[in-house]
Amino acid sequence: MDFLRPTTWREALAAKAERPGALPLQGGTDVMVEINFDVRRPEALLDLTGVAELREWSVAGGVCRLGAGVTYATVIDELGGALPGLAQAARTVGSPQIRNRGTVGGNLGAASPAGDSHPPLLAAGAAVEVESRERGIRTIPADAFYLGVKRSALEPDELIRAVRVPVAAGPQYFSKVGTRNAMVIAVCSFALALHPQERRVGTGIGSAAPTPLRAPEAEDFLSGELDWDAGGPSPSGRPAKGLDAGLLRRFGELCAAAAAPIDDVRGTAAYRRHAVAVMARRTLTWAWDDHRGRRAA
Repeated sequence: MDFLRPTTWREALAAKAERPGALPLQGGTDVMVEINFDVRRPEALLDLTGVAELREWSVAGGVCRLGAGVTYATVIDELGGALPGLAQAARTVGSPQIRNRGTVGGNLGAASPAGDSHPPLLAAGAAVEVESRERGIRTIPADAFYLGVKRSALEPDELIRAVRVPVAAGPQYFSKVGTRNAMVIAVCSFALALHPQERRVGTGIGSAAPTPLRAPEAEDFLSGELDWDAGGPSPSGRPAKGLDAGLLRRFGELCAAAAAPIDDVRGTAAYRRHAVAVMARRTLTWAWDDHRGRRAA
């Protein structure tokens, strides 16, 4: 197995163009496990950790651009305000050592349906910036990026350069079910983002279908039912108008219906559907309470 180690982005693109079969390596938290267990044996590894620009992030025009080499630890420490849903998901990833090495770009490249960063990226309306030496840069919406189990829309000569995520204009929440409380692969996960200025809701479901996915019918239902102008806690302490028990139940049902889970060693399809519905109701409750509180402030 050859080991390629470019130090600039141009060198990385050239290496990928010349060796399309080379497997990109960022933190290596997924790739090295697969190699060590002989699940994958690529013709070459393309180590991108020496490309400094991939570790940079910036905010402009209401969009946060995360280089493909930005680690989970950086997201947690520096981007909790701009990207709260992604930061919450990042906190659930592995151990501190994994969070210091693992990257959002690497998670996208692996395209595992269980990847923790996928649901909040979908809910926020993110887009993946990819590039090849021959065709240049193109941007792929997150909900068009995942094609199958560990398959993405990347062409053989393309590399992920960055992910573009709108800065949060409203509450965002992430929830994950696992077999224990830490250092666990998700049995299933769910993210929700409120976009009050657009009067729109975004969702993301993980580990409950062959790909991470949104729940469009649930989003449309909820966007039209919420009382976006509601503010402050109700005197009775009950949920404000637009968030009654029937609405919560229906939203959970629609989110569960969007999933296409299977039975495997981590959980049954029935359990995953049930868990998605529960997480949808919970994250909506948290987000709506947060939204009401902000309007009352």
